Parts: sequence; structure tokens; C-alpha cells
Amino acid sequence: MSYIIGEAQSKKSIRSKVSRVNPLSPRSGGLDHPSGWGTFPPKQRFRTAVCKVMSMQRGTTLLGNISAGIGAEPGINPRRAIVDAQYSHIHEACEIEIMDYSAVRNTTRKMNNEEFVRFLGDLESDDLPARDPWVKVRWVSIGGISWDVIKALAIKYHLHPLSLGDIFHGHSHTHSKADYYTRHLFLRVLCHEVAADEPPFGPHSFTRVPRTASPEPMYPPSDGEKMGDKLAESDDLTKYGSGPTSNDATLVQRWSNKPTSILPTNRTDLKEKEAAKQQTRAKRRKDEAAVHALKKGDRVHVNVSPMFFFLFRDGTFISISQSPNLRFTAPISFRLRSRDTVLRKSADPSLLLHAMLDLVVDRAIEVVDSYHTLLIKFEREILLRPKMRTVENLHIMSGDLILHKRTLDPIKSLIYGLRRYDVDRCAALIDSSNPDNKDVKVVGFLSHKAKIYLADVFDHTEYILTSVDMFAGIAENLIAYSFNVASYEMNDVMPRLTIATIVCLPLTLLTGYFGMNFHPFWSVDNNSDLLFWKIALPIMVVVIPLALWDDMIKGWHYIQKKVLLKHSLKVCQLHILYLKIRTI
Repeated sequence: MSYIIGEAQSKKSIRSKVSRVNPLSPRSGGLDHPSGWGTFPPKQRFRTAVCKVMSMQRGTTLLGNISAGIGAEPGINPRRAIVDAQYSHIHEACEIEIMDYSAVRNTTRKMNNEEFVRFLGDLESDDLPARDPWVKVRWVSIGGISWDVIKALAIKYHLHPLSLGDIFHGHSHTHSKADYYTRHLFLRVLCHEVAADEPPFGPHSFTRVPRTASPEPMYPPSDGEKMGDKLAESDDLTKYGSGPTSNDATLVQRWSNKPTSILPTNRTDLKEKEAAKQQTRAKRRKDEAAVHALKKGDRVHVNVSPMFFFLFRDGTFISISQSPNLRFTAPISFRLRSRDTVLRKSADPSLLLHAMLDLVVDRAIEVVDSYHTLLIKFEREILLRPKMRTVENLHIMSGDLILHKRTLDPIKSLIYGLRRYDVDRCAALIDSSNPDNKDVKVVGFLSHKAKIYLADVFDHTEYILTSVDMFAGIAENLIAYSFNVASYEMNDVMPRLTIATIVCLPLTLLTGYFGMNFHPFWSVDNNSDLLFWKIALPIMVVVIPLALWDDMIKGWHYIQKKVLLKHSLKVCQLHILYLKIRTI
């Protein structure tokens, strides 16, 4: 027994003290030692078993979530308690609108977070909120991202965990895409909108970390409440990251005694890794803030924010935006209140998705028009008088257009995929190896009418992308033109300086000669300044034509071409006049 006690003091075990006296355990000596398990009362045995199961579960949870970066499980499952603990700090007052409509009537209800969660009902039940018999389409429009709302929505409508990962971990640099799942179609679309004023630095996103990492809080922590402190106070780390003399040892702390460890094993390691991440993010944001400050000036301020759409086969359509208001989708709500619109008459949820995509593209067209107006202003300034400030603004515009093309181009691919591969992607969701699915009819999420209308949206995206390419090319040409004009002006000055030098060269030579302080100097003592000009003028007459002979020939050819051009124009005008006279 002395060997067993010594090992318990030096190394920690995931087993409890009661489990060490198990007669089947090799450490207790097998069947030779009496077991104390049978002497425990039933209540104590039940408590011991529960503690053992909880210990194993927490150890597994710690190993599965100790490194939330590379290799972590993708997606967000709102039913897991650890996920709920990680994302519960994301809270925002959302503006929620639920619109039920058909061709005959429509109803609209506005709710806040608590009212919407109550509206969804019991989350343990699979029954969706009741709809009236006349309702064909239900549109749930959510402005703002709050964990309590998204969690209830995800559980009730069985939203895929990968789609939730895109909502909480995506940022404005992620491209637009469409993901097909068994229960719903998920779209993530970047919306470009002209901002009235300069937007604050940094996109509105919850995190800039990888998709499998924990999100940053929406609001900065209060005094004394930092990320490291929160990690230290978490339940898992408090119970499994205590000192080496703790009785609640874990498998992770056993591995910490080895020379090399690939996982953090205590609060200190987690704090160090979190501090390194925060330092890297702070340095990056500092550089981005400096570049953002240097780019202030004449430019188009564009808000780029993602919107998320869920399309179900039962006529339910869910839209989620990061801004805590429904201003962006207000035009669609207005159209649904009019009975004579195609969107209302059709009562087709896929047409509602088309309306959203068309709204996103129309906003992007406004951005392109704003860039066109600004480009005309810069072109006028360059043609009037090139300035370095204008060239700098053109350089910034060219960079912005390239960045916008990077985020706008996937929208074109998204729309093309919805029109061309909707049925094929739905067919890929069916398990062909199952004999029961042999005769299943494949039906896409989009109707034929929606695909026809998406063709118009696709044409608009073509116009946007070609315009962006054209504006970027014009901006580059204007920059090149500015430097070419500066170079031409410099080259134009050099011939003038050359002519002045050639004209003054004989005078300079003779002036140096007559300015010598010799005595006697017969040319100065016996003559006036007329001798200077008698010598200088003939030399100038000879030197200047010899030095400028090539330029004089070029000038003569230019004059001949001008005379020939005038003669040709005069002959052409006489011919036109002759034809008019003959016609009369």
C-alpha cells in the first residue's frame, strides 16, 4: 500500500479516492485485498458513481475544447452546454418582424428578444409556431445578432451548426456563398451600401478569429474583468486546472509531467496563449487604424456587412442582419403590403429570396454610381491641372475598387449557382445508397419563376463587375496620365534650356575672353565694345543653326504636314460644296 499512496501524492488520477479501492483495479492488488465498495450505503455508492461520471465527462469536455483553434470541431451546436456558456455573452436588443402573407392578405408582428423567444414556444418540442390556414409564406426578419434569439431559432427550426458558425464567426472579408442542407438552404451575402457619413473604423463583427475559436465579447470588459480572469473562473478550469496538490486531478495534468505537451494544461498556459493572440490582434488593428487615417479624404464610404438567409420548403424564410434594425429590408416589407406586386401575388418564398438578392444588388449599383460620380470629378481635376493630391485619391479609389470586386464577384457566382445547379445540389443531398430513396423525386429550393427573375439580377451583377473593372482601369490610366504630363512638361523645359544655352554659348566664350585682366590688352585698349559684337554675331549665326539643325528639319516637316492638311481640308470642303450645288 505504500507504493500506491506514494504514487497518489506524486501524480494525479482521473479516478476518485473511492475507485482506488476497487478489487478489480490492478493498483489495489486485485482480489487479494478486500473491497470497501460493498460496505458503502446505497446513497453513497450512487453519489460516488455520479461524481465519477461527471469527472470523466468534464475531462472529455476539457480535452475537446481546450484548444479552440486549429482542429476544433466546426460549427456551433446550440444544444451543448459548453457552447451555450461560450456564446451567452453575445447579447443585443434585436428588432424582429414576423410577416405572414398570401395572395389575399398579410399580417405583421414586431417583437423584441423576450417576446420572440416566447413566440417560438417550448424548445424541446418539434412543433413550429402555429400559422393560420391562409398563410403561404412566413418571413422572420431579425435585425441584430443575439445569442438568446439565434439559439432559440436554431433549436426550433433545426438550423445546421455550420450555418451558425458562419453567422457568429464570419466577418466582412468572407465571401458570399450558398450552402445546401437537408432541411434548408443557407445563404451568406455581403451587402454593400453607401454610407452617409464616414463609418467608424473596423467592421461590425463579433470576432476576427478562425471559425472554430471562441468569439470576442461585443462590449469591452469592465474594470478588473479580462479574458484571462474569465478563463480562470470557468467551471472546467477551476476543477481541472488546480495546483499539483489538488485531489481533483485530470488526465491533462498527468500529461503535463511529460517533457513535451501539445495542449495547455492549466490556467497559466491558457492566459499566455490568449495574451499572445490579443497582442497580435492589437498590433494588426493598430496598423489598420493608421492606414485608415491616412486614407481620409475624397472617397466613397461603403458599409460592407453580411446578411444571412434561410429558405425552408414549408414556406418559411428567415433573414438575419448584423445591424440592430430593419432599415435595409424596409423596401421589401413595403412591397409585401401591396396586393398588386408579383411578390405578393405569387406567395412564393423563393421569390422572396430573389427580392432580397435583388435588393442587395440594387444597393451595390448605388455604390457603383457613387464611384462613377467621384471618378468624373477626379478626371476633370486631372485634365484641368494634375495635382498630387488628386493622384493620391485616385490611388485610394483604385485600391477600394479592387477590394470591392473581391467581395462583389462571389455574388455573381452565387446567383449563377442558384439558377443552374439548384436541382443538382438538392439531388446530392439524397443518399443514393439507400434503396428507399430510389424513386424519390428531386425538387429544388427555388421555383422556376424565381430562376427566371434571378436572370435579371445576374445581368445587374455583370454590369456592376464590368463597371468596377472599367473604373479601376480609368483610375490607373489617369494616374499614368498625370505622371506622363509631369514627364512631358519636364522634357518640354529641357529644349528651351538647350536653346538658351546654345544662344549664350558664343557670348559666354567672348565675354570670358574680353573679361581677362591682361595689360596691355590691345582689343580693349584700342577698340570699343563694337568689336565684341562684330565677333559675336557672326559666330552666333554659324553656331546656332549647326546645333539646332535636326530640330529645324523636324519643324520644317511639321509645317509641310500642316500645309498639306489645310490643303486637303480645303479641297474636301470645295468638293462638298460642289455636290450641294449639283443637288440643287
